[in-house]
Amino acid sequence: MPNAKEGKMAITSPSYQLADGQWEQIRDLLPSNGQRGGQWKDHRLLIDGILWVLSDGGRWRNLPERFGPWQTVYDRFRKWCRTGLWDRILRRLQARKMHNADIDWELFAIDGSVIRAHQSAAGASEKKIGRPGSRRTMLWGEAKAVSARSCI
Repeated sequence: MPNAKEGKMAITSPSYQLADGQWEQIRDLLPSNGQRGGQWKDHRLLIDGILWVLSDGGRWRNLPERFGPWQTVYDRFRKWCRTGLWDRILRRLQARKMHNADIDWELFAIDGSVIRAHQSAAGASEKKIGRPGSRRTMLWGEAKAVSARSCI
């Protein structure tokens, strides 16, 4: 329900925040404090911020201030992607569910791939670019032959 004062959606049960039991399942996988400088921000708060961003459609700049600067949350998310932390968390959670026979592997899939299609794949008409015979519209074989002669 919209909040009349703020004009925003009122969130009654934030699904982006980890429950205590969920936090305990992954807590020991998270790195200890940073090696350089001072203390890192609280991991649980940052994970809640990351989950909030993912529930918001991946708009990092919309992150509420209570999670800290959006750049900090984003940097931690990217660092944990590079180090494979999210993969380790996923494997642990899968193993727990698999042990209890809670996963139907025939239905389980995570796919983050993107396959781009040419505009004509959607039914657009094909148009020639440039004048006929120009280098831009030459067949690859012709272009290769032309460039091969100049390289001799």
